[in-house]
Amino acid sequence: MNLWHAALLGLVQGLCEFLPVSSSGHLVLLQNIFGIQEGALFFDSMLHAGTLVAVFVVFRRQIWELICHPIQKKMGLLLAATAVTAVMAFLFKDLIDSAYSGGLLGFGFLITAVVLMINERLARGKKKIPEMGVQSALAVGFMQGIAILPGISRSGTTIAGSRLFGLAKEDAAEFSFLLSIPAILGSLILQLPDAIAAGPADVPWSGIVLGMALAAVSGYFAIRLMLKLIKEKSLKGFAVYVGILGILVLLDQLVLHIFF
Repeated sequence: MNLWHAALLGLVQGLCEFLPVSSSGHLVLLQNIFGIQEGALFFDSMLHAGTLVAVFVVFRRQIWELICHPIQKKMGLLLAATAVTAVMAFLFKDLIDSAYSGGLLGFGFLITAVVLMINERLARGKKKIPEMGVQSALAVGFMQGIAILPGISRSGTTIAGSRLFGLAKEDAAEFSFLLSIPAILGSLILQLPDAIAAGPADVPWSGIVLGMALAAVSGYFAIRLMLKLIKEKSLKGFAVYVGILGILVLLDQLVLHIFF
């Protein structure tokens, strides 16, 4: 992996982590296109750490309020959703690991497209986060657990799920992005032993630092953009994009075999 690859992957990770298009799916796709294998797990972990910085910066006020007042319903809802995701990640770890070879990537993108279109047609919620039911939070956590698979967007499924279970647009986005903190931290903890064992391999440390920095910066702007889009615009464009991408990936996987 050279600096150009590192910069591109960092940029893609930051943008796609918070836009509803699946960051893990795009990283798997690009790594297959560029033929990157050595050090990929360690580098992916560092990029995810970079995106955490963006969440902390944008939602610093909400995070500080949760830290100062942890005994509140919002915290309970976030913990409930996170617990479901954590159980799923633990139970299906082998399936998740095998999925990162890219075998399910095309189907993952298509699932994201369907979820986004369902959100656009059916979601009409108006509730604030504290008005959300615990069962709804558990269901969103389940959707986030499914989105661990590459190609299925974490932000897309959790925003759509929150909207379908009654949250207003802005509150659904906030709940999704706050939920990304334990999700990303959890994935880092799960990946850490294997990532340390594998090490950076042929990925230069300059590339790792550059990728992390670009993931943080692009992630910041992606969150800002997503907050604006979900309030004022439709997400249909993202659904069309991942739908077409899913078809192209499946075409390559089943017929062309250029990258897969």
